[in-house]
Amino acid sequence: MRVRRVVEWALTLAAAIAFILAFEAEIAQPFRVPTSSMEPSLACAKPGVGCTASFNDRVLVAKIVYRFRGPERGEIAVFHAPLAARRLCSEGGTYLKRVIGLPGDVVSERDGVAYVDGRRLQEAYVRPGYRDSLTQTWPRLGAGQYFVMGDNRVDSCDSRTWGPVSRSAFVGPVVATYWPPTRLTVR
Repeated sequence: MRVRRVVEWALTLAAAIAFILAFEAEIAQPFRVPTSSMEPSLACAKPGVGCTASFNDRVLVAKIVYRFRGPERGEIAVFHAPLAARRLCSEGGTYLKRVIGLPGDVVSERDGVAYVDGRRLQEAYVRPGYRDSLTQTWPRLGAGQYFVMGDNRVDSCDSRTWGPVSRSAFVGPVVATYWPPTRLTVR
C-alpha cells in the first residue's frame, strides 16, 4: 500500500512538472524587466541606472499569440535582440520594447516624438521627461521587419541604434505584470 502511494505521488508530481514545462515552452513564459528602457511602463529595481522601483517587474509573455498573428503597433513585445544590439549596446539576449513600426512603414522621430509615415503617434505611455531630442528618419521597413523603441527614449538602446527586428525573432506580447503585487496589470 505504501509503495503504491509513493508511486501515485511521484506520477502526479511528474505530470505537474511536465505540464508546467510544456505550458512555458508553448503557451506563456515569465520574464524579468532588467533595465530602465521601458520605465515607467515596466520598472526595474534600484540601484540600476535609471531604475525607479524597489523590485524588478515580472511580466507574463503569451508566446502562443504570435503563432496566430504578428506583432501589433503599440504593444510591448519580447524578442531576441539582433546581433548588432550586442555590438552597439553591449547587451544581447532577450529584449522588451514597444512595437512602433510595422512592415512597409517609414519611422521617424522629430525632437523625441515618433512618427509613422509622417503621422505623429499618440504615445501616452511616453512621459515628457523620458523623451530624447533625436530627429531622424529610418529606411522603410521591409517585409517581416518591425521597428521597436523603449518607452524611456533617453535610456533605450533599440531599433534607432541597431535597426529593425525580424518577425522570426519575436517571442510574444507582454500580457500581464504579475510582480510585485502593487504593479499587477493586465494588458
